[in-house]
Amino acid sequence: MAVVMNTREPATLESVEKNSKAEADLNLVQSHVRDLDAQLNAKEADLATALNEKQRLENDLRELKDHVVTLKSSLEDTKKHLHNEMLKRVDLENHMKNLQEQLTFQKCLHEDELKEAKRVHESMIAEIESVQQREFESKLLNALQSLRKEQEEQIQGYKEELVRTFGQKVENAQLSAAKNINLANVAREELMETKLRIDNLTSEMDRFQSKNVALENRIRELQEMLDYDQDLHRRRMAEKEKEIKEAQEQAQAQLEEYEHLLDVKLALDLEIRTYRQLLEVEEQRLKLSPRPSSHSTASQAASQGQQFLHGRKRKMKEAKTRGHSAGFKNIQHGSSSGSLSIEEIDADGKFVRLKNNSDKDQPLRGWVLRRHLGSVSDVTYKFPSRFTLRAGQVVTIWGAAAGASPGPNDLVWKCQNSWGSGANIDVTLITDAGEELAERRMMHIPRGEESSEQDDVFEEVTGSEMEFPPQMSDCE
Repeated sequence: MAVVMNTREPATLESVEKNSKAEADLNLVQSHVRDLDAQLNAKEADLATALNEKQRLENDLRELKDHVVTLKSSLEDTKKHLHNEMLKRVDLENHMKNLQEQLTFQKCLHEDELKEAKRVHESMIAEIESVQQREFESKLLNALQSLRKEQEEQIQGYKEELVRTFGQKVENAQLSAAKNINLANVAREELMETKLRIDNLTSEMDRFQSKNVALENRIRELQEMLDYDQDLHRRRMAEKEKEIKEAQEQAQAQLEEYEHLLDVKLALDLEIRTYRQLLEVEEQRLKLSPRPSSHSTASQAASQGQQFLHGRKRKMKEAKTRGHSAGFKNIQHGSSSGSLSIEEIDADGKFVRLKNNSDKDQPLRGWVLRRHLGSVSDVTYKFPSRFTLRAGQVVTIWGAAAGASPGPNDLVWKCQNSWGSGANIDVTLITDAGEELAERRMMHIPRGEESSEQDDVFEEVTGSEMEFPPQMSDCE
């Protein structure tokens, strides 16, 4: 039996070293993947900042365009108002010219009438002088004087009335012209200011357009850089996933080899301890005080161990075809302080089942399931943000490699192949506030196939020497 132990020990050490080296390589690859994820997040943050800046500049440009349209409409209204005022001024000037021409015409007409009246009177006077010069000389003089006086008074009245009417009209025309000139000056100043503001806004719009073109070029460059980085990251991720898959395959192969060696070692240790106890019991029963030599005892134990090991290996092969449950039994214990409870943990690590024991729907936004497996770092499953567990319903969270067809109300843990198997598993339900609402523990202990004495020995060996290797996780 000692010879068998010596031949197995170097192979075990070599497999442990290979497993440690593979785990170190896998940890290095995972750290590199996390660095690449951090770089990708930084690039995405830069892109989001550039897109926000572009949106803000587009909003500013839209506001400036609306302001330019408003100013253009105001300029058109001002031009129309100035044109109307200029038309009114031209109308008033034409009206004033018409009044002046009418006054001049009235003056000429009055002078012609006066000349005609003088000529008529002079002719009448000449005729009267020739016929009755002496008789009517005094009467003619009086009549001429009275007629001249009346005509002078009448002419003076006409003249005063005409001067007064013309002066009033001229004054009104001057006031209207002055008012129109002031309005025209104000409109001209407003037009100049509007033109100046339009020029400033046009230059500012050109500046913003050039800046927008530069920003669009920068965004295009950043997009090209991001596409290149994403393509590069995608290729690197594919390579890393391939390397991780190869490393996982190697780790799985080493894990199977390690499990096989542990099973062999466990069987050998169990056989040695069992035969020692059987020899002691037989010695006590036969009351044999002298112990056989170590060489004869070792050879006898080796021969019996070889026979038992051969049968044990055959039994282990048959047990592996039926699953690990043939030599172990699972004990599950659950507790809950709320309306939700963890109903079941699959012995093969395929799924975890959760149930709502209340009569109200429970949204699971921000809730997580935390799995604790021996010395392996804890991993958590986060429920989808829109998932709600109906009243009295059950949801099953499957592992990615479960090989089952999930129902419409089931969930799949895409970044974790299994919930774990072959060791003590502890699953805890944690709310979005960090409160541990429910817990369930599955213990994997040996099943009693032999006598109670051999069960005690097996439990002692299992508790002291049997360790299960950690299962790798694809995500935190």
